[in-house]
Amino acid sequence: MSLIGRLFAILFGLLATCLVAGTIIVVALLYPEFSNLDVAPPNPDTLDIVLGFGFIFASGFALLPAMIVVLLTEAFSIRGILAYAVGGAICGAACYLGLIPFDPGTMHFEGIVRRHLEIMTGAGVVAGFIYWLIAGRNAGAWRKAPRDPRPPDLPLRT
Repeated sequence: MSLIGRLFAILFGLLATCLVAGTIIVVALLYPEFSNLDVAPPNPDTLDIVLGFGFIFASGFALLPAMIVVLLTEAFSIRGILAYAVGGAICGAACYLGLIPFDPGTMHFEGIVRRHLEIMTGAGVVAGFIYWLIAGRNAGAWRKAPRDPRPPDLPLRT
């Protein structure tokens, strides 16, 4: 695979993972509201806007950590699904902890909501899996020379 084709696969994979992670975050955070039987189904236009904001949130905050994971896996040709799941979990946790105030005097995060941390970490794991399905299975493939389909030249027997 050429380098340009690989870059397009990486870009498409990152866009798909941001969409999936944003959807998971929005649905999981809104789930307590949906579980009440008195609530009417949401307006589809409103849901589209909320999912769009979830995509923007996931892509805006997770871009740098995800690019670091992509860079490491491409550089070392890491193709294991577990590496992408762990990388996604770390990205999700880093995105959440980046929004929480940190007190350097006590080395303590102030106001962590455990459920939100679990949602972000879980969305990162699923996003890592989706990225592996789209682009991660062929990490580092752009560096290998294409195989020559012709058989090798054999010396003539005399």
